[in-house]
Amino acid sequence: MTDFTARRTMMVDTQVRPSDVTKFPIIDAMLKVARENYVPVAQREAAYLGENLNLGDGRILLEPRTLAKMLDALAIGNDELVLDVGCAYGYSSAVIAHMAEAVVAVEEDEQMAKEAQENLMTAEADNVVVHHGPLAEGAPKHGPYDVVIVQGGVGMVPDTILEQLKDGGRIACIFMEGPLGEVRLGYKRDSGVSWRTMFNAGAPVLAGFARARAFQL
Repeated sequence: MTDFTARRTMMVDTQVRPSDVTKFPIIDAMLKVARENYVPVAQREAAYLGENLNLGDGRILLEPRTLAKMLDALAIGNDELVLDVGCAYGYSSAVIAHMAEAVVAVEEDEQMAKEAQENLMTAEADNVVVHHGPLAEGAPKHGPYDVVIVQGGVGMVPDTILEQLKDGGRIACIFMEGPLGEVRLGYKRDSGVSWRTMFNAGAPVLAGFARARAFQL
């Protein structure tokens, strides 16, 4: 029988801490949330590998290092409302739930959204709401949000998402340029967002977040 608790500790000790992520709320949440419960049963053995886990149809579960470093950059407070875009089976939302006051998890795949809701209920993450709908539309009825995090690659961030971010709020995304990507942290000020690069990472670009192709004759 697999000792997932030991694997979880090893994940934190070998993937998270060495990446200069030392904030207690992040370490504590990643030690507590059973990552193996938020992936398809056939992939449970691979849940703690240090790489993005392919969930099919261009969707992934972000590698632990990338998620941890994004959360570290966002510095979520326990009085903040977070929009988690592309929650898949709910893992990222379960982790964020330990740090934030509340989380709105957006998932457009109906089956994933249903399973995320069940997984989060089982974990008693009662400060998370799962919103089923297009990822690029976010969940405006629950906003505005202090923090937005996108669980996948982007070519650009739709205005519909940026409009749901409070003035003074933060957003973290993996911007992809071909096969290479970088996590950028955005700060919203006076309805505009200024971005700065944080670290390199990669993920498939999510539906609705691709950069529009330039028109050519």
